[in-house]
Amino acid sequence: MAPKEQNVNERTRGGAIDAELVRALEAVILVATEPVPAELLAQILGHPAEVVASLCDSLAAAYDEAGHGFQLVQVAGGYRYQSHPDVAAFVERYILDGQRARLSGAALETLAIIAYKQPISRAQVAAIRGVDPDAVMRTLQGRGYIDQIGRDPGPGQAVMWGTTAAFLEKLGVNSIGDLPAIAEFVPGADVVEALEEGLRIPQVEDLNGAEPKPSDPER
Repeated sequence: MAPKEQNVNERTRGGAIDAELVRALEAVILVATEPVPAELLAQILGHPAEVVASLCDSLAAAYDEAGHGFQLVQVAGGYRYQSHPDVAAFVERYILDGQRARLSGAALETLAIIAYKQPISRAQVAAIRGVDPDAVMRTLQGRGYIDQIGRDPGPGQAVMWGTTAAFLEKLGVNSIGDLPAIAEFVPGADVVEALEEGLRIPQVEDLNGAEPKPSDPER
């Protein structure tokens, strides 16, 4: 047995967990197309969810210690394998070469609004962006990043929108609460004041301290 493989087994078996359980767990997560919840893994493997979760944590630590190019992570309420951030550049070359289908700036802006303000109606998104968001919202829904999550109990019962598990999976986070605080992207009051001062159009009296003079007709 190779040293790295032996290390993984030592970290996960603990003398009480059969190696076959580890192999079965790895196989199920490997073939899954979406993150697999611990409860579902528990049903499949016939062990309590707490045991499965602990085993996943031990496996994740063992993979990191062994220096693999992949990780076992918990995202969108379940466990999945994904490439290690350290080798992201190589993975991007493989995935994106010749098939770049990135979201537009408008779509990313709309997605950010929905992610941070959900549940939110189409009209509210339009009010924030200042433009009709129907086209980009259809794109986002088509890609599975947003969906209808209910209706506003107020007059009109507007459809309310929110992000999906696929959105969490793409970002590699377990819940909306794991998103960076929006305050991190908002400049401080001093920065805003400086920007406003820099962008303000100076008046003639500001420059000369006097009333504007008539323009020279010869110029």
